[in-house]
Amino acid sequence: MSPGTTRSSRRARRLPATLAAATAGALVIGLAAMPAHAESGTDSPIGTVARTVGDAHFEPGPCPRTADPIPDLARARCGTLTVPEKRSKAWGPRGHDGRRITLAVAIMPAESSSPAPDPIVWLAGGPGDDAVSEIPMALAGNLNRDRDVIFMSQRGTYSADPELTCPNIDQFNARALGLVSNAPSTGRLHVEATRACRDRVDAKADRSTYNDIESSADYDALRRTLGVRKWNVFGISYGTHLALNYMRLHPKGIRSVGIDGILPPSIAGGAVTWKAAREGFDGLFRACEEQPDCNNRYPNLKATFLRLVSELEANPLTVTVTVPVHPDPVQVVLDGSNLVTWLTSATHVAAGVPRSIDELAHGNGQRIAEQLAGGKYSPQAIGRVAHGLVYGIFCSQWTPYESRADIVRGGRRAFPSFPRSMLPNAPQLAWLHDDCRAWDVPPAPPSVRDVTRSDIPTLALSGGFDAQTAPSNGAYVARTLSRSTTVTVPYVAHVVFADSQCAQTITTSFFARPTAPDTSCLAGLQPPRFEIAP
Repeated sequence: MSPGTTRSSRRARRLPATLAAATAGALVIGLAAMPAHAESGTDSPIGTVARTVGDAHFEPGPCPRTADPIPDLARARCGTLTVPEKRSKAWGPRGHDGRRITLAVAIMPAESSSPAPDPIVWLAGGPGDDAVSEIPMALAGNLNRDRDVIFMSQRGTYSADPELTCPNIDQFNARALGLVSNAPSTGRLHVEATRACRDRVDAKADRSTYNDIESSADYDALRRTLGVRKWNVFGISYGTHLALNYMRLHPKGIRSVGIDGILPPSIAGGAVTWKAAREGFDGLFRACEEQPDCNNRYPNLKATFLRLVSELEANPLTVTVTVPVHPDPVQVVLDGSNLVTWLTSATHVAAGVPRSIDELAHGNGQRIAEQLAGGKYSPQAIGRVAHGLVYGIFCSQWTPYESRADIVRGGRRAFPSFPRSMLPNAPQLAWLHDDCRAWDVPPAPPSVRDVTRSDIPTLALSGGFDAQTAPSNGAYVARTLSRSTTVTVPYVAHVVFADSQCAQTITTSFFARPTAPDTSCLAGLQPPRFEIAP
């Protein structure tokens, strides 16, 4: 796979060099910047003037609560956007007596003393992540070098009101590591947790209104109430799904769109998730094969992994590990599905993957079990994700248009050797149709699965090791985006902006010149040096 292509068939050369270190540490802030201004006939900076447009109102105010401290919020301009919970005709008459919801807004000023007039709005991952919590990632990548960057908590997320988090689901997902993944009894417990979340959400929200259609209208309302004539959109992971729907439904006022870790709404679901896992795994295995030390020490790594998946699905290995934040030892059942789930995330720490697989092949699953348990039991994994939004999207936009049989066929195409018992539950989407029957929301209109056709300049970024959103999804969406630049950053996993200085450079150059981003840094990126066990 080439590291970078454009619609005009420009192809970046790939030459050996050292990949720059991933973003880490605090961004050093320069001289105080003069803020961008709203289109209001005044010199008021964006986000400092109360304004009502139609049924939406922006009000300047304090910065929102956050799950973790974000020191940079001290210099943000903050406020709230208030909108109807239910406005779309597609979802019936306006419901719940005109109930309104409040979305937190934080605007990080540009570093430049003369910022560009068109800010960037950040669309968070997930679904269910809070955009405000991703401010450190954006600033570490220097996204606000030349432009203000606007963060709004998508409806239902942590700093919105109402927030639709369900800690019980996060807690169950941790406990479920000790269960056989595809056992019917596990599925029943999964659905019980979903029903409890549904009841929690019903106490404070209309669960049918948490979806891309309403969220896209929220972002259009934000642009208008802030008085912004033109802005740029940058979405990561699920935020690319929302961005593609937003630019299809509300194109007015969008100057350019960057999408990183691409999930096209037209094909989102279990089948494309299986495809993503195959592409990301193959990218990592290929990199090991091409590195003599890795290939000599771990020959036939791909075949070994595929064999282990089938063997462990038939005969799981139970490993007891200690997790620093958990008082008691934790049991992890390493079956085929948990092994696939592990590798889907472990592509982010690719250097240790061959060694971990080799250890497991020799009966030692300690490293893999510790990584699985460490992630699920981490405090950052509990009570942060808005599962009310997650299921709103999955169950109105995905499952009505993709059957369980479609998911099985997708799994079989991607991994012909995997046992049939694994295939209905794509990685990170276990028991999806069962959960959605319990969630019980009406299907979104069929148009929600339309491809996005647009001439808005678009940067489509993917990572060569991305096992969560297929690298090939960039080329897929580019077919109907006539002014797009498609880039695959080799040797990087899901959301390249978070881990690659090259990707950050490409992104900031794109927003400066949307039709001619600088992709020269791709030439010379090289794979990680894989760990070689004695």
